[in-house]
Amino acid sequence: MKPYQQIAIAECGEPLVPIPLDIFATEHLHAYQKLGAPYGDKSPYYLREQVVARLLQAQQQLQACCPSWRIQVFDAYRPIAVQQYMVDYTFAELVQGQGLQLQELTDAQKQSIWEQVHQFWAVPNVNPATPPPHSTGAAVDVTLVDASGAPVNMGSPIDEISPRSFPDFFADQPEPEAQQHHQNRQLLKQVMTSASFLQHMNEWWHFSWGDQLWAWLSTGANPKPDPHAMTARYGRAEL
Repeated sequence: MKPYQQIAIAECGEPLVPIPLDIFATEHLHAYQKLGAPYGDKSPYYLREQVVARLLQAQQQLQACCPSWRIQVFDAYRPIAVQQYMVDYTFAELVQGQGLQLQELTDAQKQSIWEQVHQFWAVPNVNPATPPPHSTGAAVDVTLVDASGAPVNMGSPIDEISPRSFPDFFADQPEPEAQQHHQNRQLLKQVMTSASFLQHMNEWWHFSWGDQLWAWLSTGANPKPDPHAMTARYGRAEL
């Protein structure tokens, strides 16, 4: 169990609503659908009603400083079945990337790879007390596109399993290119936090509002927050 999953949930019953895709940038076909993730008749481009409202605020803040730039929504609502598919897919990708064979993995190798996976991917838990953030409709993965529609270079792709995914990875690197990556990430963070989103500790692209992770991060000034003093608004959501 991750620390934020100790936070109690007081489900407010707020509905999932569609993200207005005419305002935000998206890929032509959702990245996980390209990989075969089992969405069925469910759409990945949904969030809780108040979360969509705050995403619109962030877009307005972005255009105030960078006219014609847009937030690109990479991923939003994620059914448990999709979470399971992507966790398994990522495990298999890491096995292949390390030149290993799935059938020949030792227990120690399996444990090491699962630790890498779960550093970035939440466990696809059906327990309503510990839902994956994206399955609550309160988490969104985003990046930026410029006025020409080109992706803004953040220094690493979304979902990369490496330290480059940490939000401040490039902060102390003096090279001009690295500093530009950091500035781009800072701009994304600034526009999202201006709308009260909070950023995942390990992922420059992941922001949430109202879920367990958000409630836990809200007490970030306290190194040992009391989970009983916090409450998340959103638990698992279903379309």
